[in-house]
Order: sequence, then C-alpha cells, then structure tokens
Amino acid sequence: MHSIYFDHSGTTPVHPAVAEEMYRYLTGDNFGNPSSVHNYGLQIRKKVTEAREKVAQAIGASAGEIVFTSGGTESDNMAIHGAAYTNKNRGNHIITSAVEHHAVLNTVKALGKDGFDITVLPVDQYGMVSVDDVAAAITDKTILITIMHANNEVGTIMPVAEIGKLARERKIIFHVDAVQSFGKIPVNVDELGVNLLSVSGHKIYGPKGIGALYIRKGTRWRQTLFHGGAQERLRRAGTENIPGIMGLARAIELAVENRETESARLKVLRDKLIKGLTGMEDVRLTGHPVKRLPNHASFLFKYIEGESMLLSLDMKGIAASTGSACTSGSLEPSHVLLAMGVRHEEAHGSLRITLGKDNTEDDVDYFLEAMKPIVEKLRDMSPLKD
Repeated sequence: MHSIYFDHSGTTPVHPAVAEEMYRYLTGDNFGNPSSVHNYGLQIRKKVTEAREKVAQAIGASAGEIVFTSGGTESDNMAIHGAAYTNKNRGNHIITSAVEHHAVLNTVKALGKDGFDITVLPVDQYGMVSVDDVAAAITDKTILITIMHANNEVGTIMPVAEIGKLARERKIIFHVDAVQSFGKIPVNVDELGVNLLSVSGHKIYGPKGIGALYIRKGTRWRQTLFHGGAQERLRRAGTENIPGIMGLARAIELAVENRETESARLKVLRDKLIKGLTGMEDVRLTGHPVKRLPNHASFLFKYIEGESMLLSLDMKGIAASTGSACTSGSLEPSHVLLAMGVRHEEAHGSLRITLGKDNTEDDVDYFLEAMKPIVEKLRDMSPLKD
C-alpha cells in the first residue's frame, strides 16, 4: 500500500541529520545546564551560542537578537504581548489581518479585551492584504502592525516588505509570523523591514517544541509572559531546551543550504498538482495563483465535504489536510476562506496539499489518479449537488 505524506504545512518529519544532532545532547556528557559555571555548563553554553549564531545568520540578524522559544505560538505571543504592553504609554492601536494564524489573531483579540484598540484588515479573493489598507488604518495611536509572511492555509505570500517600509517610515513596530515561509522562500529581516519575527522548528524538519523569536536591537520590547531566571538575556526565563535548540540550528542549516534547489523542485510538483486538480469539474484553486509558497496548493471542491475527502484519501494511503492543523478539530469552516469571500457551505469543501522533501512525481501522479474516483463517488452521494 502507498504511504504518501502531503501535510508538510501541518508538520514535517524530523530530518535524520537533525535527529542525530539532538541525540548527542540527550546522551553522554552533553547534559549540562548552560547557566552553570562548571565545565559541563560552559561547554553547553558555548554550543547554545553557536546555535544562536546559526539562526541569526539565516535571517540576516545578529546572535544577540535571537531568543529561543517553545515554537511559533509562543514566539507570536511573546512578540505581540511584549510590544503592546511596553509601548502602551505611546498608544494602544494594533493592526493585523483577518487571515492570520490563531496564535496571532487570538492574542490580538485578548489584547482588545484589555484596553487595546484592534483593527483587523480584510483581504482580497486571494487572501492578500492591501498595503494601502494598512496605510489607511494607521493612526497616531498605532504602536504595532502584525502581518504574516505567508498564509498557512492558502499559501499566499503577503507584501510584507512594502508594509515594513511603511512601518519604518511611521516608526511603528512591525511583527511578522514567518513560520510557514522560512526555509521555503528568502527571509531576511532587513529586506522585510521587521522588528520582530517568529519561526518554528517543526515546519522545517526540526523537532516540535522549539522555535525562535527575532527582536531587532533597539526595539521597545520586554517580556510579559514568563517570570523567573535570567536566561536568554532576561528575555525568556526557564532552563533552555538544549536538544531542541541544537535540532533547530541543524534544521535551519539544512533548510538554508537546500532552499533554492528544493523550492524549484517542489514548485514543479505543485504546478502539476494544480493543473491536474483544476482540470476537474467544479474545482478551483484558493490563494494567489503566482505569489504563493512553492510547496503549497489548496483547493475548493464544490458539493463535497472536506473531511470525507480526507478519510477517502487516507484509505488510499495519502495524508492531506483541509486547512490549518490547529483548527482541524473544529466544525467551523476556515476563517481564512471566509475572509476571502468564500461562502460558508463551500468553505467546508477545502483541501490543502503541502509537499515536502520526500515527495516525488510518482506521488503526485498516484494522488491525481486516486482523486478522480473519490470526487465522483462523494459527489454522487452528496445532497448538495441536487
């Protein structure tokens, strides 16, 4: 039986080289606490410093601007809370978009209950936020703009460099969630004009439970989530996750090294998928047709319920998704698709295919061959078609 994994935006398998690197810090004498002053601790502190430098180099930052976290959600929360509360004396207005990950949207909504004024910008039919809309939303009370680099559900790449330029001109802190984009397209903090940027390990063949937050030097920001020791230069209390940090650094090394060739390879497979599926009746691509992640293809199937497609595909040995893994347990349709103007009943017929390093053209061919009878069978059973 086939076993094909098409859900790399949900999570990725740990790269063997990453697992090997982590194992070194789970065994032997590499168990020291980097806060300790004896040799065991000093050796690990040196390795953490080297890992921090690797992360920083990958995004064009300096090592002192990198904070290790437990993942993308914590990085987003830290960035937004820290910027909001530190700058509350300057203003209380925050701008975001309607298609952000819930780690951003729910954090911003929580701040709205605590006295902050929130503007949630609409998007177009492709899930793209308008730079002009961002400019029009800015007031003299605006202290933070938080816009994702690429959307996790439909793959659309946002105009973050243009928004970053706007934020710099107005002296507004700019946070970008780069969890989906990092490792797939170039991510450089100066080119994007960001103050704060979030990345996660398990989207780039690293371990789960580790991520990083970039904090540009000079940005008015302080930690508001954890209180404790002086770790991470007083920016995140708690003993560091050493195996995770080492795994993240190794995963980032591999991602940067392979990004151009792998992205080009996956784009060919992605385009074949798009051509194959959109050639079927009542199937349309969601997200921007050109400005999208190289490994990402998402669709709407008319008259079909997405969960039924997933179950049918799973029986054929194919793992896919209807959208974000963080909301797959919810019966509510995707907030991203609704924000793009998709009708409530049609939003339930979504399918997300996200490719990875082990996928081949044979996988795509098998998938396309399997989809046709699945779609026909589900439509024959559907009361919606009539």
